[in-house]
Amino acid sequence: MSIRPLKHVTPKIDPSAFADEECIIIGDVHIGANSSIWPYSVVRGDVNHIRIGHSTSIQDGSILHVSHKNASNPAGYPLIIGDQVTVGHRSILHGCIIGNRILVGMGSTIMDDVVVEDDVMIAANSLVTPGKRLVSGFLYAGSPARQKRPLTDDELESLTYMANNYVNLKNQYLAQENP
Repeated sequence: MSIRPLKHVTPKIDPSAFADEECIIIGDVHIGANSSIWPYSVVRGDVNHIRIGHSTSIQDGSILHVSHKNASNPAGYPLIIGDQVTVGHRSILHGCIIGNRILVGMGSTIMDDVVVEDDVMIAANSLVTPGKRLVSGFLYAGSPARQKRPLTDDELESLTYMANNYVNLKNQYLAQENP
């Protein structure tokens, strides 16, 4: 794994988290307990900060980035990802806020200034355009993503199940690295 400080800021990774040796983590990044960053993912907190909560999985080939601070947007757009979030393979999250218990389907893109409330599923290959708000309890799909239907009780439960499944998997990887 390549952990790179930038501007004297080194990423902070909880000791219980897993970062694969083939991922890159740069700059002002905090990764919470029991979270995992899988192969070929890039987490680049170079011009703003990235915060990842606990029990969150960033799967293979995902790109996490931010937008810089400037005169028209003094705070820029950091990337904030909550707890128990499952980010599917090859997803792009850019300068957005992701709540708790979220599934970001494989190949999805979530752009600047998007807010995803808690308990949301985003279907594979969806595009969430800048400034959108995805309200809690729904499935979103498409390009651009649109609200499709309320989540079922089973789907809501599966959000926690998926997160816990990746916590268990990262524990297996950590146990193999540290016998």
